[in-house]
Amino acid sequence: MNSDDLGYFVRIADAMSLSGAARMTGTPKSSLSRALSRLEADLGARLFERGPNALRLTEAGQMLLPHARRVLDDLSEAKAALDGVTGQPRGILRVNAAMTFALGLVAPMLPEFLSRFPDLRVHLETENRIVDLARENVDVAIRVGTMPASDMRARKLGDIALWPCASPAYLVRHDAPKIPADLVNHVLFGWSDQPTAWTFWDTSGREYRAAVPVGSVVHEPAVLQVLIQNGAGIGRLPDFLARDAIKQGSLVRILPTFATEKVTAHAVYAAHRSLSSKVRVFIDALREHLALQTRIDPR
Repeated sequence: MNSDDLGYFVRIADAMSLSGAARMTGTPKSSLSRALSRLEADLGARLFERGPNALRLTEAGQMLLPHARRVLDDLSEAKAALDGVTGQPRGILRVNAAMTFALGLVAPMLPEFLSRFPDLRVHLETENRIVDLARENVDVAIRVGTMPASDMRARKLGDIALWPCASPAYLVRHDAPKIPADLVNHVLFGWSDQPTAWTFWDTSGREYRAAVPVGSVVHEPAVLQVLIQNGAGIGRLPDFLARDAIKQGSLVRILPTFATEKVTAHAVYAAHRSLSSKVRVFIDALREHLALQTRIDPR
């Protein structure tokens, strides 16, 4: 019995279709079909009933699935243990991150990371939904905010400040805010369609809250950056995303003498898996990159 075929069987069972498993694994549908046929021939049992629109596990398939998952987990544990002995990260590292983090945090550190570890290949998926790491075969995901109790382990990457920014062209047409209360006179973009407030602290630690009316909403900060760089108004951006644009002069940080709210970024991986060397070195590289960016504080 081929372990790759067993892995494909699990992915097909998760997706309940060859097409869905093909998208999940990046493997041609024809290759998955052949792998499934080989496995059924090896076992002498049919594992799926083929319907017109979907697959359904047979009794034999239902019996095999939990054992197959356990075998694959054991293989993953063994590989992680060997990586720890050899110290050489290799193979495919599957990473999941929202577009903003993929664009502003992961992509900039990848060239140097891949040159340091030439035996590693990174498959970077950019999705804003919460993925099931185990079912979707993801090694590590980037998450922001409080981590819910789950079967995941989380390692803190760092704290990310949320900077209000606008374009120089916008500030030619509108006076730049001097204090948080001045924001009420400006076009503000939010990330949510619920009433919210932006919180600031002055150098003495005094807190200020600026109400953000429900107006135009852009959920994706990377998209919001394009809008505000083109003069649409003021919006909050993660510091790592805004920093280069501020240095280049296409954005201006609003109220730069005030401290702003922060969110915490984590690298998340499945709790039932050992921390393999490829995941460990990737997380370490991300932490180093984010720490370096945080030390650069443009005004």
